[in-house]
Amino acid sequence: MNQYDLVVVGSGPAGRRAAIQAAKLEKKVLVIEKGSRVGGVSVHTGTIPSKTLRETALNLTGWRERGFYGRAYRVKQEISAEDLRRRLLITLDHEVDVLEHQFSRNRVSQLRGAAHFIDAHTLEVQKEDGEILRVTANAILLAVGTRPFRPGHIPFDGDCIIDSDEILEIKQVPRSMIVIGAGVIGIEYATIFSALDTAVTVVEPRDTMLDFIDKEIVEDFSYQLRDRNVKLIFGQTVEKVDKDAAGKCHVTLKNGRVLIAEMVLFAAGRVGAVDALKLEACGLEADNRGRLKVNPDTFQTAVPHIYAAGDVVGFPSLASTSMEQGRIAARHAVGALTTEPPQFFPYGIYAVPEISTCGLTEEEVQQRKIPYECGIAHFRETSRGHIMGLDSGLLKMIFSLKTRRLLGVHIVGEGATELVHIGQAVLNLKGTVEYFVENTFNYPTLAEAYKIAGLDAWNRMGELKVAKKATE
Repeated sequence: MNQYDLVVVGSGPAGRRAAIQAAKLEKKVLVIEKGSRVGGVSVHTGTIPSKTLRETALNLTGWRERGFYGRAYRVKQEISAEDLRRRLLITLDHEVDVLEHQFSRNRVSQLRGAAHFIDAHTLEVQKEDGEILRVTANAILLAVGTRPFRPGHIPFDGDCIIDSDEILEIKQVPRSMIVIGAGVIGIEYATIFSALDTAVTVVEPRDTMLDFIDKEIVEDFSYQLRDRNVKLIFGQTVEKVDKDAAGKCHVTLKNGRVLIAEMVLFAAGRVGAVDALKLEACGLEADNRGRLKVNPDTFQTAVPHIYAAGDVVGFPSLASTSMEQGRIAARHAVGALTTEPPQFFPYGIYAVPEISTCGLTEEEVQQRKIPYECGIAHFRETSRGHIMGLDSGLLKMIFSLKTRRLLGVHIVGEGATELVHIGQAVLNLKGTVEYFVENTFNYPTLAEAYKIAGLDAWNRMGELKVAKKATE
């Protein structure tokens, strides 16, 4: 009864997609989840909660209408932490219900409890009620996700000095906040609370942020943040964090500067949640950030029948890519045919404003010494942008001068994470600038920015090349 074709540890995006894929291939599958409800970090403390919080903040503040009615405009004058949490709980309940139904419909067995290895094929699980079970499997997938990195010199108290998991449980919306770390999570929460009119300061030890994003997009994004009084401090490490008698948080930087705010959010990295797995019993070892090394094509670890997928394998650490990793791993684990993932996938940052990118950045194109040209469209150039009251946002496309193919698409602004998929499709289908010039886009839409940017690049690429192409 306790022998399975595939055992999946963790029910986040990678785990659930893997389990359902294997079950659809008529394999006997078990999902082990240590949390009280399925869904993992993605559903309960990560992807879904942060995006729900963002949408709630934008709705309650009337953020999207401020282009017409001014910065003082608000839908709800006093926004409490409970206002933010109410919609969050409704969303989470729905997500869990959908996932439970998917497991039930596909005959995926579930087990609540903490698992660890006994040997390379056997896991011991301590259930919530204390009962201990052992399960064996032909293949095992580790999709345990990550947890916030909590260094010893930061005095976390779960109230004023918190990590990115604890931010969902805050008792009130702070008037001021210091965010330590300008990675994706830190920037998302910094901009969400800025939209709630919290005075936000971001501290980052590196001299730049979001280095994997096209530099021109980051520059535009940084300008928008500074324009609404978000303080960005780069090149400074945090020496000390403490609280005074009045409950205010003090953050001392390496250069001696002291920052004061009502709340400190530490969001400088995450670590793989592998501590309790007893990896040594199966012959595996994680790196210093708890990540597991895998074959990028099959997601096999150093032990061939043990797979890992999702955030625990490191970059890109996206829910979308984790799902695909889990699906590929499951198919390989049960002996089904697998295909290579598409070359280009979209990266979405759900900040305010959104950023989304797919393909090569301008810096990467330069490093590869590819002759290129860019086309840019500002959202304010579109009629839809006028209708929505947008005065910011841009779409940038990069094309090869030699082949005229699209090399990368980069967007900052309202709806960026939705718009990027048009560029993604053209990228993976090896489309050229002519696609954007010759095709018709719905009017008025923000997607029309693709046509504007395409024409911009087409004009810059020169009439001579176009005329030559027409005669061939």
